[in-house]
Amino acid sequence: MLLKPEELLEKARKLIGSETEVVRGRYPVEHDPIRRYCHMTDDTNPLFLDTEYAESSRYGSVISPPLLIGYFTGNGPWPPADGSEPSLPAIPSPGDRLINLTTEWEFYEPVKIGDRLSYKRRVADVFIKGIRLDSKAFWVKTEMLVYNQDETLVAMSTNLLVRHRTQEQQTAPA
Repeated sequence: MLLKPEELLEKARKLIGSETEVVRGRYPVEHDPIRRYCHMTDDTNPLFLDTEYAESSRYGSVISPPLLIGYFTGNGPWPPADGSEPSLPAIPSPGDRLINLTTEWEFYEPVKIGDRLSYKRRVADVFIKGIRLDSKAFWVKTEMLVYNQDETLVAMSTNLLVRHRTQEQQTAPA
């Protein structure tokens, strides 16, 4: 017997707060990847490129462009060959279609050369909100918390996705 969306939501909401283990990024923060990234994106910010300027700034050293944090927390090529990337528990939902809607970042502390970043992911929220394709679509909000070697939270990424049912799934007998 198939569960109703509201019954699945009750099960899914029990997973709110679930977290992965902390994963250490494969690469330390280094100037050369920062320099290459800036040249590729035409970012001439001296805090990223000019060692003398950056050392005389309030940061005291070269800092990483905020979105390069994803590189320094990365495990290398995707998908991991050995399954070493921990994942969040599967969120039960009535639909098997997925739409990744948004990824938002908040940056709290500068990331400096020599930092070693790590991260963990967690389920932040699950709720039902209708969309044109499905009046009982499941919305899943997850967070990725990024820490430096001192366990200071330096950034957080929030991801919002929708899982919805196909027309056939919506009209299938319960």
